[in-house]
Amino acid sequence: MKIDAQHIDEPGLVVLDITAADEKTAHAVMAAMEQWWATSGITPVRNEPGLPGVRARVYADIQRPAP
Repeated sequence: MKIDAQHIDEPGLVVLDITAADEKTAHAVMAAMEQWWATSGITPVRNEPGLPGVRARVYADIQRPAP
């Protein structure tokens, strides 16, 4: 997915691409981020053929604390 201005149109909004060795690690990272900031939650993890590990994308507002 392409990141455009709509995804980060104000200060504090970030898009984080996570690369991890496995799905369990990626989920642990996303769960930890939920404790600090308002995020899009635990998002789907994908495995891209030919590339090591798994990937996920998380949207976060680092100016808003976790709910």
